[in-house]
Amino acid sequence: MASSSPSLLSSPVPSPTAIFSKKPFLWLPPLAVSAARRGVQAVAAAAAASAPPVSVQRAQPSAAEVARTVVELAPSGTLSVVGPDGWPLGVGARFVADASGAPALCLAASGAAAPDAQSSFHVEFRQSGARTPQCTLLGVLTKPSDEYVSKMFSTRWQKKFGEEIDQDLLYLISVERILLIEDFSEDGLWVIPSEYSDAEPDPLRNFAESIIEEMNSKHAEDVHRIYTIYVESDFQATDVKMIWVDRLGFDLHVQSGEGTYAVRIPFSREVSDEKGVKSSFNMMSHHAWEVEKSYVAPEFEKVQFLKKVRHSFMESDEFKLFQL
Repeated sequence: MASSSPSLLSSPVPSPTAIFSKKPFLWLPPLAVSAARRGVQAVAAAAAASAPPVSVQRAQPSAAEVARTVVELAPSGTLSVVGPDGWPLGVGARFVADASGAPALCLAASGAAAPDAQSSFHVEFRQSGARTPQCTLLGVLTKPSDEYVSKMFSTRWQKKFGEEIDQDLLYLISVERILLIEDFSEDGLWVIPSEYSDAEPDPLRNFAESIIEEMNSKHAEDVHRIYTIYVESDFQATDVKMIWVDRLGFDLHVQSGEGTYAVRIPFSREVSDEKGVKSSFNMMSHHAWEVEKSYVAPEFEKVQFLKKVRHSFMESDEFKLFQL
């Protein structure tokens, strides 16, 4: 496939006098290809010199890490309690989380804010309009008894929402059980509370969406090429979209005549910042281009497994017809 999208970063290799193609990187004469590739690899290697390598087998963050990331990114959630009359009551609430992932909610709804009541708090975060991981936290609703804790949550609230919180409306949930669901129509997974509190949210979470948008809008052919070269598949992809990126790799949705498939491609090494992500994508894009042109042989383990995406009823053709 011919490429027509610029690379995320400018090429670290000086421009040759004769340029045959500029996409995705400056094309060099065959004798200079290996030198160019070494230059690109050096940039990515320098950015991740101390990072451990990533294999296909461990390319996915743990369930606890995913849950912590969802809780950090979701701006609001739904608190559910059983009222005195025995009826379950669910109300929406904004929240912030502490260092262990326990949420603090601002509740003004009458009947929902009952101290020492068993409750569940459901949050979700939609990734690129294509997948919605969800996390449900079960625990007891309490009032903060420590002034230091109240001030800490007030500071986090100010940072997240740009406003002060009414301390009288602040409630905490002591997390006792955690249910993680990868997407609608998917099975849930119970996360061990100690693993949840010890896990760290993904370091790329605050700029992952902007990276995804840039890759899909400006570097769509590079994304398609990376899929073609790095994934072992036996069908023709009609469209490839990146839907999420984290420290270990990135997720793609692949359209074909047989439906939509999800595939996970790992980075060669863990990344922890935006520069590292862009360097890794540049290196992978350049190597995929070289493999496509038969200049070099692949130097990676191909991804073998594609998972068919099960769409929810709300995304189905039946639901769209129902709306008409």
